[in-house]
Amino acid sequence: MEGVGGDSVSGAAASLNQRSHEVWKLFQYYLDKTTPHAVYRWIGTSVLLFLYALRVYYVQGFYIVTYGLGIYILNLLIGFLSPLVDPEMEPSDGPLLPTKGSDEFKPFIRRLPEFKFWYAITKAFCVAFLMTFFSIFDVPVFWPILLCYWIVLFVLTMKRQIMHMIKYKYIPFNLGKKKYSGKKPSVSGSSPRAD
Repeated sequence: MEGVGGDSVSGAAASLNQRSHEVWKLFQYYLDKTTPHAVYRWIGTSVLLFLYALRVYYVQGFYIVTYGLGIYILNLLIGFLSPLVDPEMEPSDGPLLPTKGSDEFKPFIRRLPEFKFWYAITKAFCVAFLMTFFSIFDVPVFWPILLCYWIVLFVLTMKRQIMHMIKYKYIPFNLGKKKYSGKKPSVSGSSPRAD
């Protein structure tokens, strides 16, 4: 008799596991379909940001959650702006950033790619938004001090990152493909074609 009851429990667990795997595959399918649509992804994340800010403003609380969210986003931003291989930390045989004008061009490879950056920020806003519905996370704090501390932290971190960018001469943004214009035609009064 115990074997029959144990089989039904393990069968239900296997069915639940299979169902959750199917849901995960469906989620991953739609997530993969959003990959080439960066602008729309960021618009959706901006809507989430607006909803979160509206929720925090409406309830006048959850400032410590917002502060933690800001620190997490700052950490993600540093990863997004940093090269995959930091020339300061570890010399590598792989692609390095060019340090002289005569060096061969090597593309900038991020430590945190744009898609993963977007996905992590979007998940963070969703989690923070859900946290605003539980009063246990509404720790009373004096929010202006948290805001000032975060601004100081942001300025110091960005200063260090910009100094690193200047030292190793890289720009972490794609400014588009450079186009060769060739020789400019000489300006003359007559047309080269004689019709």
